[in-house]
Amino acid sequence: MRITVWVLSLWVAGTSLVGAAGPDNARPALQLSPQLTARPMPEEDMSVYLIGDQMNATEEGKLRIQGHAQVRRIDSVVKGDQIDYDRNTSEVVVSGNGLIMRDGTIARSPGFRYNLDAETGTMSAPHFWLGNAGGTGQAAEASILSRNHTRLQSVVYSGCPCPEPAWYIKAPTLDLYSAENEGVAKHGVLYFKGVPLLYSPYLSFPLRKERKSGFLMPTYGMTTRSGLDISLPYYLNLAPNFDATLTPRLLWKRGMMLGGEFRYLGNGYSGELSGTYLAKDKELDRKRWFGAATFRQTLAPSLTWDADLRKVSDDDYFRDFSSFGIDDATLQDLSSTVGVNWGISQYVSSSVRAYKYQTLQDATAGYRTPQYDRLPEFRVDARHYDWGGFDVTSENTATRFHMPFYSGRHSVFDRWRGERRAPDGSRLTSYTTVAYPVVKAGWYVTPKMGMHLSQYDTRWHTTDLPQYINKPTQAGRALPLFSLDSGMTFERNTTLFGNSSIQTLEPRAYYLYVPYRDQNDLPIFDTDISSFNFAQAFSENIYSGGWDRIANANQLSLGLTTRWMDADTGFERVVLQAAQRLYFEDQRVTLSERKARTDTRSDYLVGAYAALTNTFSVNFDAQFRSESGERNRMTTGVRWRPQRLATLAANYRYERDPDVVRYQYFSGEDKTKESVSLTAQWPLSNKLYGIGRFDYSLNESRSTQSILGLEYKGDCCWVGRMVVQRYAISAKETNQAIFFQLELSGLGGIGNDPMRLLRDRVVGYEPVTTPIPEKSTFERYE
Repeated sequence: MRITVWVLSLWVAGTSLVGAAGPDNARPALQLSPQLTARPMPEEDMSVYLIGDQMNATEEGKLRIQGHAQVRRIDSVVKGDQIDYDRNTSEVVVSGNGLIMRDGTIARSPGFRYNLDAETGTMSAPHFWLGNAGGTGQAAEASILSRNHTRLQSVVYSGCPCPEPAWYIKAPTLDLYSAENEGVAKHGVLYFKGVPLLYSPYLSFPLRKERKSGFLMPTYGMTTRSGLDISLPYYLNLAPNFDATLTPRLLWKRGMMLGGEFRYLGNGYSGELSGTYLAKDKELDRKRWFGAATFRQTLAPSLTWDADLRKVSDDDYFRDFSSFGIDDATLQDLSSTVGVNWGISQYVSSSVRAYKYQTLQDATAGYRTPQYDRLPEFRVDARHYDWGGFDVTSENTATRFHMPFYSGRHSVFDRWRGERRAPDGSRLTSYTTVAYPVVKAGWYVTPKMGMHLSQYDTRWHTTDLPQYINKPTQAGRALPLFSLDSGMTFERNTTLFGNSSIQTLEPRAYYLYVPYRDQNDLPIFDTDISSFNFAQAFSENIYSGGWDRIANANQLSLGLTTRWMDADTGFERVVLQAAQRLYFEDQRVTLSERKARTDTRSDYLVGAYAALTNTFSVNFDAQFRSESGERNRMTTGVRWRPQRLATLAANYRYERDPDVVRYQYFSGEDKTKESVSLTAQWPLSNKLYGIGRFDYSLNESRSTQSILGLEYKGDCCWVGRMVVQRYAISAKETNQAIFFQLELSGLGGIGNDPMRLLRDRVVGYEPVTTPIPEKSTFERYE
């Protein structure tokens, strides 16, 4: 016969539903299950439930429960074949098949002693499963020192939630700190597949997916520029809204570099500071460094300020210290901005910003003129849509431009230091437009008129730049613009590849008129000709940037788009596009010595995309000369993804050097770009996967990037990766890198993490592992 006894007090009266929404309190927000806990309650108010087949009182005033014995309280459960329970001290002594459960953590032992109130005790030969952490292990002995601290002796621990963990940690002593989310193994050894992999006198690891201070996994690799590359990051969890990471990095050819990062987040403000410092580069005999900082803060409900600052010691920093990836190595400009933004009203906003650039020169490619610094730029924008049917916008800026002197160090371009490369000056612009869109079912017409006003105050620096001797210091421009945009959409039901589809036909006509103004006396600060594409074909100016040049126009742009969409899902199966401009007068406004257009028709623009099946797609986008049919630009590609973790893609790109077409007398280097790219992720077996990318520049006759990697998916809780990369870091130089990673689920990764590289570089790449779901404290609820 099973007996159930309630002792102490029965706490029922006065209870209420926690978080219930009433008329005077807001509906509570949902919380993640690991954060849910029992409502705090004084120990004297907790009811204790005793369950067993037999129950007797001993001479010492204790209760002995035998046969399926249990002592249950709201915060813990104790089970065993026999339990001696002291009602005065809340001490339990368990004999045979003992079990204790707290906050979802379970420990089993042949016998143990535990105090429910003090939450302390000892266990012999425990096996344990940690609540929401998912960690498991066994030990010779366990000392429960407090609710948050357990010390294990002669322990084997693994965070791998598998019957036979692939990795585990052996240590003479292991301390588990649940509140600090930290496990600390003294003289621990990390084993993988039974082989010792890593020893540490002090090995710290997280118990849950939360932040904690301690060493992160070391990363290692090798590159031709820096040799062996080893980093050992240390993470500092300073506060709930502050943290930092210090990263010593050993570069075999360069020396010891120290890196750091500090982050903070508050109510209405956030920021991040990061940088590296190498006191002495052994190869170059000088210091190298990089610094970056971002800040953002709300000063008032409609007033904010932000900053993004970046600086590097020299032109070749990223070429020398990029571990992998072509992006950093080919970085050409570092921008720094500081600004204040003010929302004056719902229709008017303003800002004042400063922009400064550091141009990183490539000694193998020739000197490149820096960008203009804008110190500062003041902007006021106003917009009011559907104002009596009209859309009114006004964009107004005041900018001071400064061309920096060459600011690099230790470069073949040092001879340009202090020489002026271009004029400086200030520019005031105002562009106000009024449009009246008429939108009906299946068609629209939008007439639009605008006035662009500009005023320049220019310092031509004719001593250094004698070609500007006759240019005026003060110059202005007033230029009206008129456009009429119209389009229609037709639909019909049809079939495509035997499936029910909807086909659309979408013609568009855009007329633009801009009268001619002589603009040769105006400087060119931040303006260049835009690439001709579908968006630019229906824009107001062929020049981009600050509109230092506004082209005269009397032209009509015609476009046609047709789409086939699945009738049931709306998924676009096929999209075909074509566009062309018709010119009614010759171009008279040009940039520098570039040729003026005299053709009556622009290049043809064509585009196509087709998802021929659910796994195979093709795309094509090109620009052809109307008079000869020669291509000026072309991009085409195919992609096949028959299943998860299997994808093949190929792309071809061609872009004729714009200067070959634009300049009347071109004698420079032809920079036409033509390249092919192949990417793949493919299963070689049920466990081994290959990853690769190959980029080849046809015009340079060289490979610009090659990636070859292997991923091995283990039976449980581990993945091994090896990636080899060769990539261009300048016009004539390359870098080679090799790196490894052993990913141990529940512990982290050992080695340089190639995941970012693979995601960015291999089209359609997918990780071979799926994330382990976070455990709930109620995962083992009884």
